[in-house]
Amino acid sequence: MTIVEVTEVVRAGGSHIAELLDRVERRLAELACDHGGSLADHAGATIAAGGKRLRPLLVFLAGDGVEAHSIVRAAVAVELIHSATLVHDDVLDAASLRRGIPTVVASAGRGAATATGDLLFARAFAELVLNGRADEVRVLSEATSALAEGELQQRTDAWDAAVPVERYLRRCELKTARLFEAACRLGALESTADHDPLGDFGRRIGLAFQLLDDVLDVSGPAARTGKHRGTDLLDGTVTLPFILARERDDELAALDPRSIDSPEAAERVCDRIEATGALDEARSRALAVVEEAKSTLPAGLSDRQRHALELVADGVVARYA
Repeated sequence: MTIVEVTEVVRAGGSHIAELLDRVERRLAELACDHGGSLADHAGATIAAGGKRLRPLLVFLAGDGVEAHSIVRAAVAVELIHSATLVHDDVLDAASLRRGIPTVVASAGRGAATATGDLLFARAFAELVLNGRADEVRVLSEATSALAEGELQQRTDAWDAAVPVERYLRRCELKTARLFEAACRLGALESTADHDPLGDFGRRIGLAFQLLDDVLDVSGPAARTGKHRGTDLLDGTVTLPFILARERDDELAALDPRSIDSPEAAERVCDRIEATGALDEARSRALAVVEEAKSTLPAGLSDRQRHALELVADGVVARYA
């Protein structure tokens, strides 16, 4: 989502949303400074570069009208988990850039980056436990376990060009969609709404989000995504565009992913993938998932809440427009 789209969602969600997001920022800043020295600096830099706060926004939209301290804690916890996964992903991928700035692992090494991610994970649960609700801790712990399972699956599948679409989609659900689902469930639990349909909505838009992220890895440009085209290919991560393109291009079907050993080689493969039309098909699949997500929204939502959630869903795929 763009900044303009996020602003539109905040406006649609009600006047209280902007204040809640501001409270999240203040609390994140407090927590980042809570462990003096370089570790706090790395954690603070990671949080400060945390993007558009889409997951906290989902917490607040699912919790329609709730403004208690507890829902802010839930939103902060979700964002801390998200930040932790970014740091750990960068360690595993040896990534040099994240949103156009040097990663913790690039600037401070694997040890500092691993410790920074661990700190953010720990602080997330320390924050959420203050709500005194086992059901909320269970939701976040299940999502975090899914993240770890998805990462292990991605490592297992590295460099395997024959990964089937079904396994790829399962990996996306574990690594990305389940945290979106947790954000919606936590908000719904705070509002005493039925958290199952809102959780299903979150899971589907999380899946669409990852599908589009993988499209953008191929389409770029770096100025838009904050990383070089084909970063996934260089890391050995086989994603939907490559899977679909291999079905259309015999040379790509015969390509060993390990032969993609430089940014220049990755660029050439990205160009070839794009020429097959695979990016358009992947985007179409993401759009279909977004429509499924919107259809799962329960009938009892207010018009305001429904409109805001639908704007989020549409904004997830609009990134590729």
